Amino acid sequence: MHVWDGHCDVLAKLLERPELTFDDPGLDANRARLRSGGVRMQTFAIFLCDRKPKPTMDDALESVRLFQERILADPAFMPIRSQKDVEELSKDLLRTGAMLTLEGADVIEGRTAYLRALFDLGVRAVGLTWNYANWAADGVREPRQGGLTVKGKQFVRECNQLGMIVDVSHLTETGFWELCEMSRRPFYASHSNAYAICPHPRNLKNDQIEALFRQGGIMGLTFVPYFLRKGSGAAIDDVLRHVEHVCGLGGERQLTFGSDFDGINEWVRGLEHAGCYPQLIEALLRRYSETQVRGFLWENARQFFNSALPEV
Repeated sequence: MHVWDGHCDVLAKLLERPELTFDDPGLDANRARLRSGGVRMQTFAIFLCDRKPKPTMDDALESVRLFQERILADPAFMPIRSQKDVEELSKDLLRTGAMLTLEGADVIEGRTAYLRALFDLGVRAVGLTWNYANWAADGVREPRQGGLTVKGKQFVRECNQLGMIVDVSHLTETGFWELCEMSRRPFYASHSNAYAICPHPRNLKNDQIEALFRQGGIMGLTFVPYFLRKGSGAAIDDVLRHVEHVCGLGGERQLTFGSDFDGINEWVRGLEHAGCYPQLIEALLRRYSETQVRGFLWENARQFFNSALPEV
């Protein structure tokens, strides 16, 4: 089965360690592991927020350069920017799709020109903030737990107008509900789990999940062990508990996966890297039909992005 993985931090590692290549065995989601795991669409996040004291637009542009030179230089990878690209990828079984996102809008600094520049370079989704506050919004670790700023609300309107998809992973609950009220386009959670199963602040509560689905969004379950269960020793069965819960909230056709590979320093037992996806697939098939599993792994994400991305 093919896999659409909605979030990894390969670019952050390549930026931190210039000596690395996309083939380095130290990467969870390197070229060989994506291939062996059946990953035919990988989203690559530009993640800078905890890497530098004050990340800049130059840092984001350097991440884009690495994406182009280390990943897209391989003809086996194709950039995904539009509905047309998604349709082409669905027919081309030899290539792997690669899409850029921005995790935390700090570097945009409220400037429309910066947003448009990143969009022109292929960035197709943006999380308003990471775990803490910035000019746009509060993150889940910010003590005051505020929502969107005035500039943040204007930014959402600009994203809606431009066709940039908004990602609510890392956003406070207050900010989530403000976004629900004002967004005119579907948004999504690239890598979050169910709070009812594991009460971590990065996970979404039941009413948030249901609202996300009503808005036409998708939810990417992630393999961060401490988002899956309290304590240590997370295993594939813990991922399945979140799958079951989200399906129970009506998410069978809106559930996807966003591994967070290369953004974590501990791993789910049996899901240590992208090449382990077949083990998750095997476990899913023991509980769900082949049609349902294909939906979780590929079709749900494909349908969302095939409508949320620009046409061409």
